[in-house]
Amino acid sequence: MRRAVALSARARLALLLTGLVLGAGVLLGGLTYVLVRRGLESRFVVGVSLTGGSLPPDGPPGGPPGADELAATGRRLRDDALAELLTQTATALVVVTVLAAVLARFAAGRVLRPIRTVVATTERLSAENLSERVPVSTPADELAALATTVNQMLDRVQAGVAERERLLQGQRMFAANAAHELRTPLTTMRTAIDVTLDGDPTKDELLAMAHDVATAVTHSQRTLDGLLALARGQAHAVARHRLNLADLTDGCLDAARPEATRRGIALRHALLPAPVGGEPALLERMVGNLLENAVRYNRPGGEVVVSTGVAEGGVRLRVSNTGPPVAPEEVDGLLEPFTRGGGVRTRQDAGAGAGLGLSIVRAVAVAHGGELTAAARAAGGLEVTVRFPTYGAAV
Repeated sequence: MRRAVALSARARLALLLTGLVLGAGVLLGGLTYVLVRRGLESRFVVGVSLTGGSLPPDGPPGGPPGADELAATGRRLRDDALAELLTQTATALVVVTVLAAVLARFAAGRVLRPIRTVVATTERLSAENLSERVPVSTPADELAALATTVNQMLDRVQAGVAERERLLQGQRMFAANAAHELRTPLTTMRTAIDVTLDGDPTKDELLAMAHDVATAVTHSQRTLDGLLALARGQAHAVARHRLNLADLTDGCLDAARPEATRRGIALRHALLPAPVGGEPALLERMVGNLLENAVRYNRPGGEVVVSTGVAEGGVRLRVSNTGPPVAPEEVDGLLEPFTRGGGVRTRQDAGAGAGLGLSIVRAVAVAHGGELTAAARAAGGLEVTVRFPTYGAAV
């Protein structure tokens, strides 16, 4: 069984236009033939009557000499004229149909050109390249509406792919960092257990082993908590709630005060209303990390200065401390995961953090549409500023 030939949209449209022209030509030719035939017949009857070709009922059986021959000649001329009309009409119809077919193919190509542009654009797109868009033609007709709809669909697809990449990147980073950072505490626990149990351990040795394991577990737990907060912030999974960043910061200051007092560090603050929209738990973690870093990496008798307010069309949170000097070229490195002062990777330390504090702060700020800047202070320490877009009126 032979398979039917599939015609392109351009061929089908050209055939349709050609068929319409052919049908209109046939109808026009037939109507012209009928009208011309009727006109010739009426003129023929009048001509025969004027020459006496028809007699009255009571007259002699004939007319003037030659009248019948003249009528026959008239009929023959009429038939010849109608035959010639049919021939010329058919010839003209063939010529017009061929010309219409050529013009219809050209017109169909012009009409379908925007659709071919849409097809070519979509064929060039891929998961790695979703930035190209279909040109929107003028005037604003159906094809322009089609191009606009395709572009809007591509915008949604690109946004979905970007969101998926952010989620996958957060998962990859979580897995890689967790594998890297948990290797040290796990090795510490395994070594402490193997060394202690190799022989007949005493009570003191068992207690020392338990202390080492507890320290490693605490470090692992702190690392995992930080990684989860970092991945959550990078995934942009933020529920928007209206809150005052000044009130949230005041609560975090109360939580940080015991540790600051123990280290002899003064907490100074100037908290002005700062309305933002975001997830309270993430924002509280962000402020808590800033204060924890400012207190931990400080000098005895130093201070931490915290301020909030509205400035330059947005909400600002600023935390500075009087810690050890930081080289300006090292500031950007402090924002990377598992990095502390000096740009070194963190190691297990019962009194030190996991090196995730500022990374979490930056991830949370970006998730809320904000930005983080850090600068080294000339007298030592850091000044970290987080800016957010304003959310509604002051709370």
